[in-house]
Amino acid sequence: MITVTVAVPTFRRNDDLLELVPMLRDAAAALEQRPGFAVRVLIVDNDPAGGAEVIVRSMGEGVDYVHEPVPGLSAVRSRAIAESGSSRLLAFIDDDGRPGPGWLTLLVDAWMIDEPAAVAGRVLESYESEPDAWLVAGGFFRRRSLPTRTVVPVAPAGNLLLDLDAVRSLGLDFDPRFGLTGGEDTLFTRQLSDSGGRIVWCDESHVIDQVPTNRMNRTWVLNRSFSHGNTWSLVERAMTAGRAARLRARARCAGGGAGRVVAGLGRYALGMLTRSVAGQAKGLRLAYRGAGMVYGALGRTVEEYAR
Repeated sequence: MITVTVAVPTFRRNDDLLELVPMLRDAAAALEQRPGFAVRVLIVDNDPAGGAEVIVRSMGEGVDYVHEPVPGLSAVRSRAIAESGSSRLLAFIDDDGRPGPGWLTLLVDAWMIDEPAAVAGRVLESYESEPDAWLVAGGFFRRRSLPTRTVVPVAPAGNLLLDLDAVRSLGLDFDPRFGLTGGEDTLFTRQLSDSGGRIVWCDESHVIDQVPTNRMNRTWVLNRSFSHGNTWSLVERAMTAGRAARLRARARCAGGGAGRVVAGLGRYALGMLTRSVAGQAKGLRLAYRGAGMVYGALGRTVEEYAR
């Protein structure tokens, strides 16, 4: 019997849970139709007040609830691993994500071929309201698509299946330093790859990311680009051992970030001259990401999830 835990980190999104959990039950039932599989849904609540408990308890059997009071995504994801002691597989999905058809079964099918350390799936965007042309042209919410079975060195945790036997054998966990900055999944999957664990892509398995209207503005998306650049530099530093090596890593991040700022501003200027909305949006996106990289190289952090 292979037990699969489907873990949902959550923070004050009870309405999302009411919509998501029935979908996860359906995904679990679809996989359990096959002999030899058992699925449990686990809600990991990061609200200090435990605000999701009443909602989850009211959903009846088949949905487990745990309260993780330590703030940040690292603590929540680590708690999910700790609570999955009897499970071979752990699938992460965000509380604002919605599983596509066959989502969980497709991830497990990809894993069963040769049992990689992890399987990563696609994340598709769905807008709460109509986005303006600038946001669409900049591709701010668009995620990558790759041929299935591609081996990737890094993956986000919004649609990720982990082989816990591999994770435990390598002694990996989510770094608490990245709990409030984000990037904890970037560091974790890079460490997994660098330790010899394969991460395989499954393009057929997808999760739909619900993009709320309050994020669909230029200030938010450019700040997110800056934050992503910042965490990339922080991850580079965390992946490097030794003082001299860390200094070189900082220099690489600072140089790479400065180059992106220059290239991004140049692309933005060209976009202004040619009246290209895509050129303007993508140029600013690149420049902000580069600036975030420089900021991180200087040892400064952006706590995107600070409370």
